[in-house]
Amino acid sequence: MKKICYVICVFLLCFVAISCSEDTLDYHKPEVKLFVKQLKSGNYNTTNENGVVEVPKFTQQHIPQLLKYVEDTSEIPSFPLAAISSEFGGKPRLGECMLWIIESIRLGYSPSMGCKLVTKDADNYDGMYFLTNEEVLEVAALYRRWWEVVENPNPIWSVDLWTFDPLSGSNYRWW
Repeated sequence: MKKICYVICVFLLCFVAISCSEDTLDYHKPEVKLFVKQLKSGNYNTTNENGVVEVPKFTQQHIPQLLKYVEDTSEIPSFPLAAISSEFGGKPRLGECMLWIIESIRLGYSPSMGCKLVTKDADNYDGMYFLTNEEVLEVAALYRRWWEVVENPNPIWSVDLWTFDPLSGSNYRWW
């Protein structure tokens, strides 16, 4: 009987250890798939070194993984941005937020207060300027094309492809 109790305890401890480590996102070494899972479930709460819930430190190496989600226009409960950004535009869309992260990596800083794209002629952050799901998919295609060029540059080009704006020439921009 002791042996069975011991086996059950070991099994339970292993199960708890595995399930806890699976749901913990490291702010400095994030996993895209886990981040997306937490965003979709509404339980993302990873904090930076100052204790503020913030987008993890994604880097250029994460872009291919982030691109896997840019066409997902489903709404998520929240996205870790400035408090004022959550007041505008209703629920954030997952793909649009992934595009915002990619643009943040490209620029080296946040492209806007919120993860909402707007039409080029927007003169404020009013909902009528926000993009439709179809327009977000167009922007996703622009970022995919940009990344293909960054990953496979023409050897005769002298331009820094990271400075090329994927939205250049489009009817869209970050507010």
